[in-house]
Amino acid sequence: MSIFPPALENLIQQLSKLPGIGQKSATRVALHILKSDRDLADNLARTLLRVKESIRFCSVCYNFTDQDPCAICQDESRANGILCIVEGPGDQLAIEESGVFKGRYHVLHGVLSPLDGVGPEDLKISELLGRLPKEGIKEVILATNPTAEGEATVSFITKLLSGKGIRITRIALGVPMGGDLKYTDSMTLRHALKSRTTLLP
Repeated sequence: MSIFPPALENLIQQLSKLPGIGQKSATRVALHILKSDRDLADNLARTLLRVKESIRFCSVCYNFTDQDPCAICQDESRANGILCIVEGPGDQLAIEESGVFKGRYHVLHGVLSPLDGVGPEDLKISELLGRLPKEGIKEVILATNPTAEGEATVSFITKLLSGKGIRITRIALGVPMGGDLKYTDSMTLRHALKSRTTLLP
C-alpha cells in the first residue's frame, strides 16, 4: 500500500515510465512539482501537449521538426552531396553541436536488431534509398553507434549501396580524447588501430 494519495502515486508511476527515470527519481520529480507553484505544473502540461501536437517527422530526413521540411533540409548551402546517417535525433543533435559537419542528415530511428524483432522494414532505409538519386548524393557517412546492432546496420546499408557509385565512409571509432589506453576495452582499441591516420607517409 502506497503512503501517497492516489493522484500523486499515479504521477509517480507516469514519470517512472520515462527512460532513465526510476521510482526514486520519479518520486523526487513528482514531489518537486507538488511543492512548486501551480505555474510550473500548468506550463509543463501545456508544453507537453504543444510538443505532441506540433512536432512531427521531417518528410526528407525524418528528424523531429515543427516545419516540413526541417531547417537543415531547406538550407541549400547544405546540399553538398554528403549525407550523414544516424540512428536517432539525439545522435544528429550531437553531431550538429560539434559544428564540424555541414551536409545533410538521414535519421534511421533505430538499428537492425533481429533479436528484438527490428528488421530493415522497421527503419527509414527505403526512404534513404529514395533520397540518394534525387539529391545527387556523392558520399554517405555512416554514423551509427559502435554496438553489435550498429555494426550490423552499417554492414547492411553498405551492401545495399554497393555498386551505386557512392562513396561510403564510417565515422572513426576509438580512444576518446583524455582517455587512458590501459583502461580501454579491447574492442575500442581494435577499432582505434583499424581507424588509425597517417601523420607522415
